[in-house]
Amino acid sequence: MASFILRRLLVSVLIIIAASFLMYMLVAYSADPLQDLRSSNSPNKTQLISARVQLLQLDVVPPLRWLLWLGGAAKCLIPFANACDLGSTVSNAKVVDILPQALGSTVQLVTLALILAILLGVTIGIVTALRQYSGLDNVVTFLSFFLYSLPAFLVAVLLKEFVAIGFNNFLAHPTIPWWAAVIIGVIAGLIWQSLIGGDRRRRLITFGIATVATAGVLLLMSVTNWFLTPGLGPVVMIILIAATVIGATALIAGLQNRRALLSAAIAGAVSLVCYFALQPLFNVSTVGTIVILAIVAIIVSLAIGWFVGGYDRGQNMRIAVIVTIVSGFLIIVDRFMQAWPQYFQDTNGRPIATVGSSTPGLEGDMWVTGLDTFTHLVLPTIALLLISFASYTRYSRAGMLEVLNQDFIRTARAKGLPERTVIVRHAFRNMLIPITTLVAFDVGALLGGAIITERVFAIPGMGFLFASGLDRGDLNPVMGYFLVIAVMAILFNFLADLSYAALDPRVRVR
Repeated sequence: MASFILRRLLVSVLIIIAASFLMYMLVAYSADPLQDLRSSNSPNKTQLISARVQLLQLDVVPPLRWLLWLGGAAKCLIPFANACDLGSTVSNAKVVDILPQALGSTVQLVTLALILAILLGVTIGIVTALRQYSGLDNVVTFLSFFLYSLPAFLVAVLLKEFVAIGFNNFLAHPTIPWWAAVIIGVIAGLIWQSLIGGDRRRRLITFGIATVATAGVLLLMSVTNWFLTPGLGPVVMIILIAATVIGATALIAGLQNRRALLSAAIAGAVSLVCYFALQPLFNVSTVGTIVILAIVAIIVSLAIGWFVGGYDRGQNMRIAVIVTIVSGFLIIVDRFMQAWPQYFQDTNGRPIATVGSSTPGLEGDMWVTGLDTFTHLVLPTIALLLISFASYTRYSRAGMLEVLNQDFIRTARAKGLPERTVIVRHAFRNMLIPITTLVAFDVGALLGGAIITERVFAIPGMGFLFASGLDRGDLNPVMGYFLVIAVMAILFNFLADLSYAALDPRVRVR
């Protein structure tokens, strides 16, 4: 293993050096960082050109200039020396100072989009594989290809027009007509009956319940003015946590496993008690407080699974942790909802932003500022999610279909194992191998920034840094961008190779 890691590191370093040389030469010979000064009417144009030439070392030929840049970049490998030097921009700003800010904005933007794309794409891909050639499968296939073919700029513009501007206009008079609630309910009913499946009677019952429930909830939200004063409340929280307990147990262990159900129920009860007990603490909380509470909650849930788990402690510990994480997420969402009226007032009734990553001059606690970050990133996150979701759906569907046709799945079914065990414990794990490769590729690509999305929504991330650097012929920011992307791409592909051995015992590094 050690020799494998050393070989991979050596090859990776050589690849980065060779690729950086090609990138440097292409940009250096194709862009002119003095173009804006050459066309300037400034009386001291000559002095400005001389200063920029000296600042960017433009009097040195590009191959030698690349060696100087490489020497400065190599200093970044020296820990705690603070000697990293990636050059300066045309405006005399250090690249090492602006790069972390751009990377932070991009990570903030793409993290949620990537997580949601993986979770939703893999889940729906598995469901459609289990319902191959059904109406649900055909609809999801059509939507996947449709979303995958949409240009990013078109998605962004449509979201601005119909989601941001349209929803902000709706919040001026947040009333849902009965006919709109009925139409949305019918659509929800069609979706749920496709997901649940079964014979015609079961589908009709599912369709009726989902239609009535969805329409009723929408009308209730309209009557109670929920869109201006949102919140889950104790009753909804109890229902959601109970559903989480039942769902997590049914998916992982089966409801007949009483110890697993007891572990999940205790974790859910503890979460519900914390929901009521921690409300005063949330009013004075910081991000550090939430992190500490999350760590304590996970430790407690692991202890619950350990003491209640019996012979299968590992499984019950996982169930307790899942219930705790989902319940904690619901509690945090409810607390953010409580801060919505204040944020709605601070934004003059137009909370969904269309540009930027924050509201200038906005003041408030972590809940208000958190809502501000969410409302600024929700549209670009949806834009990235829709495009990535399509690829994950197709890959997971194809991977699951391939695994389901293999001999070990037929053997597991022949032994009498429940279908849930066959899918979750046998097929799912093997299906993840191609998904791991896709995730590794996507992480490196997304950390490079969504150039079009960041430009449309005016988010100062990595993609924006790269695009603006090319526009101005500013070589050093472009190379800083390249360095981050190259390192991340190689790192995550290396982690993907190691993940293969964890997912498939047949894959081992000798």
